[in-house]
Amino acid sequence: MTGPAELDFHFDPMCPFAYQTSVWIREVRAQTGLTVNWRFFSLEEINRAEGKKHPWQRAWSYGWSLMRIGALLRRRDMALLDAWYETTGRALHVEGRKPHDPEVARELLTGIGADPEVLDEAIADPRTHDEVRADHERVTGAGGFGVPTLFFPDGQSLFGPVLIDPPEGTAALRLWDLVTGMLEFPRLYELQRPKSEQDQAAIADALRPYLSGRDWVSINRGQVIPIGE
Repeated sequence: MTGPAELDFHFDPMCPFAYQTSVWIREVRAQTGLTVNWRFFSLEEINRAEGKKHPWQRAWSYGWSLMRIGALLRRRDMALLDAWYETTGRALHVEGRKPHDPEVARELLTGIGADPEVLDEAIADPRTHDEVRADHERVTGAGGFGVPTLFFPDGQSLFGPVLIDPPEGTAALRLWDLVTGMLEFPRLYELQRPKSEQDQAAIADALRPYLSGRDWVSINRGQVIPIGE
């Protein structure tokens, strides 16, 4: 294995691109033994409109509440958060289900072998707000704005890779080498591929389950994707 042996992976379970990247990083982990520490980031907060409530001011707040459940699970065992992200991500981004619905969330908790009452315990515990917010502010404090954001042991962080077809096998490792190769160049800030009409169509097709499962209007740094598109 080349590159670091450990990383922190910041995600929002509502983000379809972070989910696809998590599929790739799990493949890298399976082949190399990479240690993945799952951390949080809130798209609801970073894209919050002026005058609207912060997610921690709401009784239930889509991705934020799922991350609060994850925070409680993480206290007990990182493997539980690992399973929670995998199952909620697959439910929304592959199956088009609604893990942000409390009843669906309870069902998914049961599916990973956790007590469904973990949901109520996490929502009743104000410390779960603090834990999600601390992870979120770690990203924004480093100048970050979205997910996936990766933090490495030397203190560097990278946004991405952003993809819709996570590579497998040796291709997954080649991408790992490309991504971690950027750590050699700490003043290299951006490398981006323009998106053609065909790319846009492929992205729209990949996001179809997410668009079916969400109950909100997606906002990405000022770009609004209405429900139904």
